[in-house]
Amino acid sequence: MPGFSDIVGQEQIKSHLKNAIKMNKVSHAYIINGEKSSGKEFMASVFAQTLVCEKGGEEPCGECHACKQAASKSHPDIKYITHEKPASIGVDDVREQISEDVAIKPYSAPYKVYIVSEAEKMTVQAQNAILKTLEEPPSYAVILLLTTNSGSFLQTIRSRCVELDMKPVKADELKDYLMREVQIPDYKADVCVAFAQGNVGKAREMAMSDDFTAVQNATLNLVKGIRDMDLSEAMSGIKAMSEYKVDPGDYLDIIAIWYRDVLLFKATGETDQLIFREELSTIRKVAARSSYEGIEEVLEALKKARIRLNANVNFEVAMELLLFTIQEKG
Repeated sequence: MPGFSDIVGQEQIKSHLKNAIKMNKVSHAYIINGEKSSGKEFMASVFAQTLVCEKGGEEPCGECHACKQAASKSHPDIKYITHEKPASIGVDDVREQISEDVAIKPYSAPYKVYIVSEAEKMTVQAQNAILKTLEEPPSYAVILLLTTNSGSFLQTIRSRCVELDMKPVKADELKDYLMREVQIPDYKADVCVAFAQGNVGKAREMAMSDDFTAVQNATLNLVKGIRDMDLSEAMSGIKAMSEYKVDPGDYLDIIAIWYRDVLLFKATGETDQLIFREELSTIRKVAARSSYEGIEEVLEALKKARIRLNANVNFEVAMELLLFTIQEKG
């Protein structure tokens, strides 16, 4: 069963939590802040399992009854907060599952742990409700607020919590993890690592996704052949990829990595640092025909396309503007 040693990277957070357990100085409330898929939930579950473990060590033993219950998410003293409305966590959710429940002592463990995923979705009323618990918490209560945006919390909540920020995992650690645990070859691991930007969950998801591999290949084929297509043909290629279950922003990331490779090769002539090094012959051709200014314009167009998508501009409109720039300058 997993423990802190199974968490990739995040040495600072692991050290803090293990030391708190060792010194018997576990806080009543933590904010674990990090982007989606960065491993917040895994970190929280390992911490919670360690707190209820019957052995009382700095790592969950994985063998006692409490650890087995925690691993199956059935331990009575580890509460996962749910909410009916997908867009928000309401005051009733907090009152019923935390404020009223926290008065009941733990069933079997020394701690009672509340894990609130997507805590940034708490309404102001819900935050005020949880604040009352944070102001006078029982000695056994530990509340874990997992969020992609700690700035969304009331300052009065933040001041009563220990804030822990998930950091991007180093590229070599992430690559080793993917090759060892997901058992993918090094060149595929390099692509996933470059794409995920230190996000272990995203890297793992990509490594295991047939859809992502298909989208990657289709996107590369599109940018490699775009000079020989008219714009409507290129847009047809983009539309055909919509059947895959990937985020629209993933197309942009793949194109960005491709043009960073082109720029790197044009500037240095070296191949060791290329992500798509299996496409070296095409990278060499694109680098030879493209100017530095043209490549920079493509990279700038990618940034603008991302901004447009985040602002809910129509996907096809955003991509058409980008593809036009790639045809002209790439």
